Amino acid sequence: MNKKVLILGVAAVQRDAIVELKNQGHEVHACAMAKDGPGADAADYFTKINILDEEAIINYVKNNSIDLVYSVGSDIAIPIASSISEKLNLPYFVTKQTALICNNKDLMRSTLGSDFYGNVKFQVIESEIDDKEIILEYPFILKPTDSQGQRGVFLIKTYEDFKKNYLEARKYSRSGRVIIEQYISGPEISVNGYIVNGEVKFLISSDRETWPEYTGLIKKHVVPSQKVSNKLQKNIFEIASKACEKLGILNGPFYLQMKMDNDLPYIIEITPRLDGCHMWKLLKYYSEINLIKLTFNHFCTNDTTELSKITYTKKSKLTLEFACQIPNTKVNYDNFAKNTSSILDSYKYYPENSVVRPINGVFEKIGYFIH
Repeated sequence: MNKKVLILGVAAVQRDAIVELKNQGHEVHACAMAKDGPGADAADYFTKINILDEEAIINYVKNNSIDLVYSVGSDIAIPIASSISEKLNLPYFVTKQTALICNNKDLMRSTLGSDFYGNVKFQVIESEIDDKEIILEYPFILKPTDSQGQRGVFLIKTYEDFKKNYLEARKYSRSGRVIIEQYISGPEISVNGYIVNGEVKFLISSDRETWPEYTGLIKKHVVPSQKVSNKLQKNIFEIASKACEKLGILNGPFYLQMKMDNDLPYIIEITPRLDGCHMWKLLKYYSEINLIKLTFNHFCTNDTTELSKITYTKKSKLTLEFACQIPNTKVNYDNFAKNTSSILDSYKYYPENSVVRPINGVFEKIGYFIH
């Protein structure tokens, strides 16, 4: 039976969800503080509501007989969606508590525990401190405890670095707290997974390459991973399964960023949602499984048969690559996806010559292509 679904947010990743839901025959509503993303026009109905205004969203849900509330690719939206769903007895994948833990790096680290295999050493900082009060060895990573999109993330090599960047990192923290984490020097990977009733049914690793001049900002994803051996993949599966169990992620999609050090994988982020990089589309080309279709089949009708379609392609390597620009500049796609003969798919976030909105404030995605 077709549902009325409210998607929180209208960015490009939410547009993916809206399009998929409409393809499945559902009536799709979307809300955001402004009509400034492609999801607004893709939805059947759009209304201006701040996605953090829980009371206003509840009123909208009641007034429009909405059956489901959800979002993709947004750490901010998932706790709100879960909270509303719990209050109104609507379906949800994870509780508000689990979503909040995953949305706060200090809670995530402390819930996993200092003895959890795959966790890193960390220290929460609530005000500027002296060098002698920092318990981690240099270098380390400085970041807000509760932000997303790599906002305010810095590699800190000296106490002077810390003093220089502390306030900038804190600026992106809603709680005003920052966390410093053990720096893992090895390669980065992304891990996309799907779990049903506490059992991980799908898990795939891909290489995650960042812009060298912008710490942590994604440039491209490559699948299959060129850096993960079969033995390491088993370790990653074990860590992901135990982390999901410990954090209360029992159903739905989940996503991890990990780094490796001497073949030991460490969790950088874990979140109970689809990633914000359209990885479902890259993985569909690689494995035939459509993660966003699976997510909404599962969410709307409890149907998980999409999982039976996993058949890994024989293609040696597939890449999802982002085009990025400095914020508040005019969009220029002159160099976008130039090698058209190998392009499988692409999407542009903005019309040509429009102005790039500041999201991470440093180097913004303006589109992506898969080759």
